[in-house]
Amino acid sequence: MTSAKASTKTSRDQRLNFRASAQQELMIRRAAEATDSTITDFILGSVLENAERVLADRKWFTADDDQWAEFQRLLDAPMAPMPKLDRLLTRESPFDEGSD
Repeated sequence: MTSAKASTKTSRDQRLNFRASAQQELMIRRAAEATDSTITDFILGSVLENAERVLADRKWFTADDDQWAEFQRLLDAPMAPMPKLDRLLTRESPFDEGSD
């Protein structure tokens, strides 16, 4: 269960109001019914999942000088051999024309 889904079941003491067109309201209502959710649970779950995605892309990651140096060393190091990947990338694709 995602944290967004879990948070829709906690105590609710705040009110959010918004306007929607009749078509939007009908679509939301149908989607809520299709997922056996209340409209409130459906909207909160959808909004919270999207909010988590948006915020996850904006998190700051920090590293001290030693951690940063190690990170750069790993990025600059040559890749370990990957024979299976090499075989996969060099064999003919079944989707190429004339490879029947």
